[in-house]
Amino acid sequence: MPTKVERRWPTLVWTASYSAAVVNRAAAAGDLHRLARGLYTPRSDVEEVVAREWLPIVAHEYPGAVLVDASARALRPMDGRLFVDHHRRSSLRLPGLTILPRSGPGAAPGDGPGPEGIWMSSIERGLLDNLADVGDRAMSADDVRRWVDFLLTSRGVARLNQIRDRARALAPSIRRRKAYERLNGIIATALATHPTSTTGSSKAVAGNPADPSRLALFDSLATQLASETPELHPALGQFADRRRLLPFYEAYFSNFIEGTEFSLDEAADIVFEGRIPANRPLDAHDVLGTYRLATSPAYAAVVTRDAGEFIEAILARHQVLMADRTDVGPGRLRQVNVRAGATIFPRWELVRGTLLEGFDLGAGLHDPFARAVYIHFLVSEVHPFADGNGRVSRLAMNAELDAAGMFRIVVPTGYRDDYLGNLIAASRDGHFAGMLTAFRHLARWTALMDWSSREAAEPLLESTFALVDPREAVARGVKLRLPDR
Repeated sequence: MPTKVERRWPTLVWTASYSAAVVNRAAAAGDLHRLARGLYTPRSDVEEVVAREWLPIVAHEYPGAVLVDASARALRPMDGRLFVDHHRRSSLRLPGLTILPRSGPGAAPGDGPGPEGIWMSSIERGLLDNLADVGDRAMSADDVRRWVDFLLTSRGVARLNQIRDRARALAPSIRRRKAYERLNGIIATALATHPTSTTGSSKAVAGNPADPSRLALFDSLATQLASETPELHPALGQFADRRRLLPFYEAYFSNFIEGTEFSLDEAADIVFEGRIPANRPLDAHDVLGTYRLATSPAYAAVVTRDAGEFIEAILARHQVLMADRTDVGPGRLRQVNVRAGATIFPRWELVRGTLLEGFDLGAGLHDPFARAVYIHFLVSEVHPFADGNGRVSRLAMNAELDAAGMFRIVVPTGYRDDYLGNLIAASRDGHFAGMLTAFRHLARWTALMDWSSREAAEPLLESTFALVDPREAVARGVKLRLPDR
């Protein structure tokens, strides 16, 4: 008697792609679970599926939609709702999420292309939409004021004024003139009342004990960084094509360093073709998650000057990165004590407090390179997660650079031992000179590379010894070299 062949369903099953009889039988047998009309999943944890797969769902049901109104700041679902600008009028109710469309101008100047072909509101559009008459789709006026205050403290007066100028230019084209008048008033008030002092760390860490030895280390690093000459590698617009594939190589190397080893061809298939190897789905999703975090407007250049919001930002990145590795607690601070070789990281009870106070110790750093190095070392040294700390620390570092208009930094395989060795020396002895030299070298190497295509990048990766196995590099006595200008 022939055995029954079990069908392997994808995570999202749109019935239009299958025979109705096949889908109905699978649903009746409990092999598929309904998410919405015409949409099923083989998984029983339907709310978790929706929480993780909302992007492809939106892209399929509302192609080309723009995240707007109260969804414009977080650029993701909040409180079970997602607001979009799309010509389709009907809402979509899913387990744990309702997608609520409204008719609008579609993608406007300044909006960013997001994953899966959808669009992310620009900051100025988000502010204008939330100050317009859109009913209960809008953030409260107090929340908009807090958003403006956050922009002022995190980006500074000049950047906030640029946002105001762009909002003034945008308002007529999206019928938001009155909203701009309200925004102009809120920004003027924020600029007039902005305090010059920073919040004390004692307030930030109330009730959250911290690791005093780490705080001393962070204070020492902040002091040294404040005296360093800035390292400037602006990502100028005229060279945008040269950076086109930089996030791909960032994701590839960031995972390779952590032991997730694919060939470049395999990684390209995963990222650009969506081909997930059947024998290594979790490793593939690690690479894909890192790439999405390095390219998504919701994460790539998101920075903050508030310690609590900083923790929320790295938690959000960890949630995306480790979404398929439920055993390591995606999006949650660790609740176990960990060590790596001779390095014992802060006890788990001290993680939140050490992050909070450590972040505040670096508040006086304004040079983007200095802030980026400090944030990387802070996350790496606190080691807040059960897994994924190295990747999250590099993503947080690059967000600081990206937000400041600087080149993101790639750490290639051939420089792995230098990079990790200098981090360990800084952690163990407080000797930061080697670590700073390493990051400066990486910043220069990344900025001089041509990332426009694989045909352009990979010969340079070979000639600069970026692809050399670290052990082979030692045996051959080769070091990562700068490409010829």
